[in-house]
Amino acid sequence: MTTRHRIFTTSFASVYPLYVAKAEKKGRTKAEVDAIIRWLTGYSQQELDGVLKKQTDFETFFQEAPRMNPSRLLIQGVVCGVRVEEIHEPTMREIRHLDKLVDELAKGKAMEKILRA
Repeated sequence: MTTRHRIFTTSFASVYPLYVAKAEKKGRTKAEVDAIIRWLTGYSQQELDGVLKKQTDFETFFQEAPRMNPSRLLIQGVVCGVRVEEIHEPTMREIRHLDKLVDELAKGKAMEKILRA
């Protein structure tokens, strides 16, 4: 029997401030973090604010995403010692896609490159 990872049931709202803090510590903005999340998931800003307010868990956050961006499959690299493109569990892969995008933002990468434009 496989146990689900704890992050699946963690509220997105509890991790969101950490994404923002990571970006802001490196001179980036909350608006840029929000733009990345909207690009990845298809949520509008109003929908994203609602998800944060409802304390939606990560699994539901990704399952209910309006439109996962097909260009997210271009996201490659290592997050937490694991290559993103080698993660087989779909929800964990989406979580790591978001982690990777926030990492790129914090490292100073241009938004156009982060959003695979």
